[in-house]
Amino acid sequence: MPPSIGLAKSLTISVALATAAIAGAATASADEQPALDAAGRTAPASAPLDPEPWRFGVTTYGWAINIAGNLTARGQTVDINASFIDLVQKSDSLLAWMSYFEADKGRVGFYGDLVWTRLGFSRSTAAYRNPLPGLQLSATANAALVTDLVIAELGGLYEVHRWSGSGGSFTAVDALLGFRYWNSSASVSVDALATANYAALGLSGSRQFGVSLSNTMQWVDPLVGLRLRHQFTPHQNIMLRGDIGGFGLGSQLTWQALGVYSYEWQADRVRIAAVAGYRAIGVNYSTGSGFDANGLNLVFHGPVIGIGLRF
Repeated sequence: MPPSIGLAKSLTISVALATAAIAGAATASADEQPALDAAGRTAPASAPLDPEPWRFGVTTYGWAINIAGNLTARGQTVDINASFIDLVQKSDSLLAWMSYFEADKGRVGFYGDLVWTRLGFSRSTAAYRNPLPGLQLSATANAALVTDLVIAELGGLYEVHRWSGSGGSFTAVDALLGFRYWNSSASVSVDALATANYAALGLSGSRQFGVSLSNTMQWVDPLVGLRLRHQFTPHQNIMLRGDIGGFGLGSQLTWQALGVYSYEWQADRVRIAAVAGYRAIGVNYSTGSGFDANGLNLVFHGPVIGIGLRF
């Protein structure tokens, strides 16, 4: 083979190898470059999905409260035993707001609960007398009592253990630690008007007076407790909860027992839950002594029904 032909072949092979190497390097470089959008801008990298996202729940509920125990105000103790029906029938006004919030991520969560009630009672009396001919005496009185009760909780949750079952069922135990704020207030007002009219002598007169008293007790109790949750199906759950607190730091003792059944169904991107159960909260609090003694030793209990959202 002539030298010129061999040299030409060698040059051809060298050029082919160099071209292949350049093409491979360009391909690798292109693979390493970030993806571009339609406008030629670098597209943002997709964030990995969170395996345990935050879950939230909000529930508004009604609690038909029955009250048993005693109340002390200004050294005077009064026994109380009133059912929810008694309170509704005897009160002139009844206002309430009750709601629960919970958020959890994995095994950790926190919650908040609020109970606010206002009861109003009023009574009017009138008396008329004619002790002497032509002498007319009259007296009217109006009395009003307004009571407010606030029970607010805030705390944290930790799932201690979970047992998985078949068909999506499971049982879980949660520990809880938190605080319960109490505010109990009452105000009483009495207005009276007395008049006298003696027509025979052309004499008349009146006297009006009023009295207003109020009392407020508020404190914060630490509390600890446990919660048991069981899911029968993805739509049906029960929850049992118990806690105890006070320990002499706020009240002498406070406790709670709660049992709730819930049924959930999917609606677009949220789940709607109907809940029903029974709740009882007890407290023993006192302050002062003698005429300045105030306190309450009461149990609030009754059925609970509500509606909630889960997302």
